[in-house]
Amino acid sequence: MTGSSAPAYETTGPRPGPSGAGPRPRAVRRHDTEHRLAHDVDVWVASASPEGTPHLVPLSFDWDGRTLLMATPADSPTGRNLAASRTARLALGHTRDVCMIEGEAEVLGIDALSPRQGDRFAERTGFDPRTLTTEYRWFRVTPRRVQSWREADELTGRELMRDGRWLA
Repeated sequence: MTGSSAPAYETTGPRPGPSGAGPRPRAVRRHDTEHRLAHDVDVWVASASPEGTPHLVPLSFDWDGRTLLMATPADSPTGRNLAASRTARLALGHTRDVCMIEGEAEVLGIDALSPRQGDRFAERTGFDPRTLTTEYRWFRVTPRRVQSWREADELTGRELMRDGRWLA
């Protein structure tokens, strides 16, 4: 890629690719995961229809330290799937530095948030679904399971959260 369309990677925090230093301790992986949650803006959202048809899309999100807040059209495949199943699988990062999050999805009307919460989402993501004519819903995902790994040497110990509780 050339010009401004090339991805910009941060110079601090988690980095893609092998570290060469061996597997990270669980506490470091948690720190790296929390850094991604606080600094990344987009997450891959996997959902499935009641019939089992999978759907995968990127959505912008805001992390409040406990939950991820996302918005999508109510009648989109993702909106329908999350509303029906109330579960989501999310992926942050790169294939060689990934955080996988499984969580419970709470469905909220577009007017359900306080103005402060909605403004925070819009400021952080550069997107304000409250201003659109298409009917959007908020989806608040509470992580129940979090995994993080870079290479095969980090597959052992990749689980950072189980049943909604951090392990490190």
